[in-house]
Amino acid sequence: MAEIKFEDLLGSGAHFGHVTRKWNPNFSPYIVSEKNGVHIIDLESTIKAVNTAAAYVKKIVSKDGEILFVGTKKQAQDIVQQEADRCSMFYIVERWLGGTLTNFSTIKKSIKRLKLLEKEGSNLYENMTKKETQMLNREKLKLADQHRGIKDMRRLPDLIVIVDAQYEDTAIKEARRLDIPIIAIVDSNTDPNKVTYPIPANDDSMRTINIIISALADAVLEAKGGNLTSNEVSGGNLSSSNVEKNVPLDQDQVQEEE
Repeated sequence: MAEIKFEDLLGSGAHFGHVTRKWNPNFSPYIVSEKNGVHIIDLESTIKAVNTAAAYVKKIVSKDGEILFVGTKKQAQDIVQQEADRCSMFYIVERWLGGTLTNFSTIKKSIKRLKLLEKEGSNLYENMTKKETQMLNREKLKLADQHRGIKDMRRLPDLIVIVDAQYEDTAIKEARRLDIPIIAIVDSNTDPNKVTYPIPANDDSMRTINIIISALADAVLEAKGGNLTSNEVSGGNLSSSNVEKNVPLDQDQVQEEE
């Protein structure tokens, strides 16, 4: 996997944290400074964290492990689905259903129901009225939307990759309960200690999310012996001290107050 360029992260606004009053004290090792009331994230730490996470991804995949990508917030949905599809791993981009991991047997029953509804010539539709058929079709569409990224997931994942550890708190709690390792993009308002491999970065920037998730998908493909795409990035040698002097605070990239 080619290394992420410092300047690509810089240009994506990956260094912009939340406003200082919303910070989590445990995030302090990843903060290089503050500017205009916003914490500035150390991008050298980000690059190091991505490389560490990518190495672990390769280790999991090389042992035929399966990865679940999770990104249900609007900024992440398309990116997560595209990159998970690209590396042939599972994903969840719609609402996280409570018990997806901790009550996986129920989820499997729901998926089995979906496959039965999707099966051509299924006896479910025999002797049904038009109204009953419409109800089954609505159920099928709902289940297909909920489970489209995990329909073929037959067992619990060996690793989950999360965009926004704060937003996906339920998924993280379930994974921790089952001792499933977690890679997550963690912003300055979040405790990085609650995930196994935190990646400090702006989790609201679509460009930042794309750079990081693409790098992890590339790691999957490399472990499988596949080819990388145009999403791959190459290494840079800028220092994190360049953050403030090279890029002014762009209000389109700074995260809005909640």
